[in-house]
Amino acid sequence: MPAIARDSLGVFDSWGAFTDTAPARCFAIAEPVRSGGASRWRPFASIATWPASKGGVLARNQLHIRLSRERDPRAHVTLSVGERRFELVAGRADAWAPDARTDAAVVAAIRSGRSMSVETVAKSGGPFADTYALRGAATAIDAASLGCVKRQ
Repeated sequence: MPAIARDSLGVFDSWGAFTDTAPARCFAIAEPVRSGGASRWRPFASIATWPASKGGVLARNQLHIRLSRERDPRAHVTLSVGERRFELVAGRADAWAPDARTDAAVVAAIRSGRSMSVETVAKSGGPFADTYALRGAATAIDAASLGCVKRQ
């Protein structure tokens, strides 16, 4: 989609909040403050809400991580927020919470955390981590959620 379809809801420290029309979604997003290496793409962490076409919500506060490097397909991906650890499901360079309950637990941890990191092993065999500052994350998540309510 062209960038024109994306509406900014605000920037809160290192997190931004946006809405898109196609596909309809509202999300908070940040780039890592430290990434596990150079890549051909821009790594990010996002928390998105996907409204249903006739009102309601398909998914609320859904985690999506774009890793900074392609991972070894045999490697686990772990998200750490403070003392909490969450095992994610992952593709080649993306990771998600395995279910809505984990999404909710991750968002709760983000709201009270200072930083989070995503750790795994690269396709080349070395471990790496992408680290995110969480200041402003709760406000960006709330702004994104409100953006979806206003669109309905």
